[in-house]
Amino acid sequence: MNKNIRELYTIANKQERLIIGLMSGTSLDGLDIALCRVSGNGTSTKIQVVNFETIAYNDDFKTEVRSVFSKKKVDLEKLCLLNAWIGSQHASLIRTVLKKWNIAAEEVDIIASHGQTIYHAPKSLHQQNKFPNATLQIGDGDHIAVNTGIITISDFRQKHIAAGGEGAPLAMYGDHILFSNEGENRIMLNIGGIGNFTYLPANQSFNEIVCTDTGPGNTLMDIYVQKFFPDKYFDEDAALAKQGNLNTALLKALQDNKFFALPFPKTTGPELFNFEYIESAIQKAETPHLSHYDILATLNYFTAETISNAIKSVCSTINQTSVFVSGGGAHNTLLIDNLYNTLPGIVIKDMKELNINPDAKEAVLFAVLANECLCGKGLNRKDSNIPYITMGKISFPW
Repeated sequence: MNKNIRELYTIANKQERLIIGLMSGTSLDGLDIALCRVSGNGTSTKIQVVNFETIAYNDDFKTEVRSVFSKKKVDLEKLCLLNAWIGSQHASLIRTVLKKWNIAAEEVDIIASHGQTIYHAPKSLHQQNKFPNATLQIGDGDHIAVNTGIITISDFRQKHIAAGGEGAPLAMYGDHILFSNEGENRIMLNIGGIGNFTYLPANQSFNEIVCTDTGPGNTLMDIYVQKFFPDKYFDEDAALAKQGNLNTALLKALQDNKFFALPFPKTTGPELFNFEYIESAIQKAETPHLSHYDILATLNYFTAETISNAIKSVCSTINQTSVFVSGGGAHNTLLIDNLYNTLPGIVIKDMKELNINPDAKEAVLFAVLANECLCGKGLNRKDSNIPYITMGKISFPW
């Protein structure tokens, strides 16, 4: 038997595994690294976050990724180079943080890498009949494995597409495994670049779970800030938006997109919600006179409203449902206030009540997916419209 296969078999049969979960989102703020101690599988999974850190990307990294990110036409050589380069960069960041934590690479069983999304193309967006849903994440797993010496599981989204999904959001699987709770309706809301949530019914029925993107999270606000406030990367705590006022004409124009009428589950990305989307809405609303602050205030409210409308569509008893918020948007106090205003009776709870740092949640969920890839039995529910499958491709070190 190949020694790597033997090692993988040994890891899969351990009572407890030490897994590093990695998440690098479309906001490009940094690499989330969560060191997790995991035991069990499926709904019997137990997880402890041993260490967590977000290592900020430098300007060079952001510039390189943006050169191909969410663009229909790119330099193919650059894309090829970046696939290897990002994998090596992530490996370097892992080595750095392990040294800081005084943990040897040999102590870590598995790395679970989401990769860096470059383009997301569900059929609802590309509308080319002969092509299926598609998505592309780069940051090759072999480069991570070889440069860290740790078996790496990556490229999780492709199996979801192959099984009939759209490749996103994948949070449903980890949310169901870790957070489903008998007797309490829960919404696990993540506000990253794109907003998404998982609705977990109190009866724990898998078939009643809804996991969907809602539309823009921080992406439109971030893009606008980066365009007109070059010294800023995002609107920290909505300091800029709080200086403006909601414009109803612009809000109505922002709402005017067929994505919002699509049935759940659905997925989207910056390929739709980009600066051109804002420009088009301003033109449609005939509001070129608005201040940057008014536009940011309206974008903030728009994000909250799209999230609220989606939640209302799947949950009629919001005052009997606990909403746990994670992602960068959880720190935006104006956005949270707008959620309270657009969802009267909403009960927002801190992810820390579930023993998870809200900033670490997505990285933790990929550690869970890697654990399921290794030793999960799967819950292939043929009567469900959401395939429950094991995902991920395995890369060995030398």
